[in-house]
Amino acid sequence: RVEEESKRLGISEEEFIVEALTEYLKIDPEYRMDAHLALSEKYLKEAEEFLEKGDYTQASEKVWGAASQIVRALAAKRGKALRSHRELHEFVSEIRRELKDPEISTLWLSANSLHQNFYENWLPEETVKDGMENVRKFVKRIKELIK
Repeated sequence: RVEEESKRLGISEEEFIVEALTEYLKIDPEYRMDAHLALSEKYLKEAEEFLEKGDYTQASEKVWGAASQIVRALAAKRGKALRSHRELHEFVSEIRRELKDPEISTLWLSANSLHQNFYENWLPEETVKDGMENVRKFVKRIKELIK
């Protein structure tokens, strides 16, 4: 059932379990934020490993995971839980408006292109690597807001 629900929501099984447990146990936002931060870092590391192996499809998905998790971490810090791709996009737009920085949207779109690449596997190696650099920059910028 976990696999089924995580696929329906477009998130990893790990992510689904963290969200379900934190919601069920009414865990405080600080813990939720830390869990999302840890997943973001884990996914970036795994993306590097897949990149080194030449598996650009898996690297793409892990990079997407890192970006979506850092957004969820900031949302958790602010007392929000994001449950869909739409809510992620809307929250990133909020951040963009708050910072008055259009680059936030551009960096986020790189993550989304990589997420699509996981399903379609159409991006060349250089584009995946460039997208990964953009996501690293995105993650760093969002982490600054969390601090």
